[in-house]
Amino acid sequence: MLVMHGGAGTITRATMTPEKEKAYREKLEEALRTGHAVLVKGGSSVDAVEASIRVLEDSPLFNAGKGSVFTHEGRNEMDSSIMRGRDKAAGAVAGVTIIRNPISAARAVMEKSAHVLMVGHGAELFATKMGLEIVDPSYFWTEPRWKALQEELMKEEKHSAAAENPDKKFGTVGCVALDKNGDLAAGTSTGGMTNKLYGRVGDSPIIGAGTYAENATCAVSGTGHGEFFIRWTVASDIAALMRYKGMSVADAANEVVMHKLVEVKGEGGVIALDAKGNFAMPFNSEGMYRGWIGDDGIPHVLIYKD
Repeated sequence: MLVMHGGAGTITRATMTPEKEKAYREKLEEALRTGHAVLVKGGSSVDAVEASIRVLEDSPLFNAGKGSVFTHEGRNEMDSSIMRGRDKAAGAVAGVTIIRNPISAARAVMEKSAHVLMVGHGAELFATKMGLEIVDPSYFWTEPRWKALQEELMKEEKHSAAAENPDKKFGTVGCVALDKNGDLAAGTSTGGMTNKLYGRVGDSPIIGAGTYAENATCAVSGTGHGEFFIRWTVASDIAALMRYKGMSVADAANEVVMHKLVEVKGEGGVIALDAKGNFAMPFNSEGMYRGWIGDDGIPHVLIYKD
């Protein structure tokens, strides 16, 4: 079983053209099939998670990799993490600007270093030494994301920074997978928030906040307002409810996303998968790009609430 998300936020039928919706659906289906093909061939859940996320990182549609949003200073800074459920091994990178596929850098940190989280120039140096694909920062420049930054900067000048951006999307991408050995894995990748301040890091590279996996309970990837996901340790809280309260993956995920986060006005969603292949995809925003693919090999993609 493999479950994915492509971000949560203000995603409604009213704001979506048929062409745009078709493009999103096709890319999510491609990512689901890519990860599923890895699992069918006997690949590990970690292999499948990385392969799926790379598809979305290479697409300008999603706020990760190629489609990353711009910081206040006009840079694209990316964060990513991956975790293996069998032994809780984990790796993450934050604030990277030249690594084409941050999820692969996160995996390299997990498997080829003694560390969990590496940031900025050091993470880039490490990825370069590991032979990962390095690109010029201009590779990540896309016109829609640049326009979105200019709009935010104009709002700031008019002292209306508090005004809600109608196109507000927490455009993180993520994947959770279960392989034939019964091992779970989770991964998350993001370009952060449009107009974020220098050095800001969200929940995506924080183990236990945006990403978590352990075979005994579940694998989780989150998308939403990162500051809330960090403070309420969203991903590990879902696992804890399963571990200590004996909750099902659906009940645990719903408790955290639909109750705990809603109470504090924390917006977003998660995908969560247990070792039996049961999964949940709750979100409290208007929409969440999400999908799953199981034994039958048919990708299922959903976008809106209904």
